[in-house]
Amino acid sequence: MNDGDWSQVLAQRLFEQRVVVLHGPLDDATATRVSAELMTLDAEGDTAVSLRIDSGDGSLALALTLMDVIELLGVPVHALCMGQVGGPAIGVLSVCSRRSSMPSTRFSLREPTTEMQARAREVERWAQLRSDEWRRFTERLAAAVGRPADLVAESFSNGVFMSAQEAMDFGLIDEICRPKGEIHQMPGPPIGFRPRR
Repeated sequence: MNDGDWSQVLAQRLFEQRVVVLHGPLDDATATRVSAELMTLDAEGDTAVSLRIDSGDGSLALALTLMDVIELLGVPVHALCMGQVGGPAIGVLSVCSRRSSMPSTRFSLREPTTEMQARAREVERWAQLRSDEWRRFTERLAAAVGRPADLVAESFSNGVFMSAQEAMDFGLIDEICRPKGEIHQMPGPPIGFRPRR
């Protein structure tokens, strides 16, 4: 079995266990795949979906779209953060009904990088659109973490980096998963292979 086949088998096993993975930059392909998987699992059952997040950067507009999808689902989405969560992925995390993190996850509150190609007369309109997206993003994130929107915007402007404990203190996550710890078991169904028959 080659690496591509193994990736497909693993992705299918996770999907069957109602687990969706947001890994890497939040780009068009990733946002489309994650949205489609979440909506499909919503249509297939009423139990919670586990969203595993390891994404450090991406598009602000795509994050807002994914945030809308999660909020409109008929099932709860439980996030588990692994590795690094930053930029627009912080917003995706914030709208999940339960937000957990592995102990070594790093969080970075920083504005996403933006590239654009436009004519000079389009720049002002683009800047206004970007400003409006940023305002909506920080307001939604502020509501989720229970902090003033200007404090959230300032944290992103300053490029604040946080450990899992600092993210929990800030209100980004609800719990830190630890083996046999006092904190809740990791969200979602258990992951693993069933015994052979």
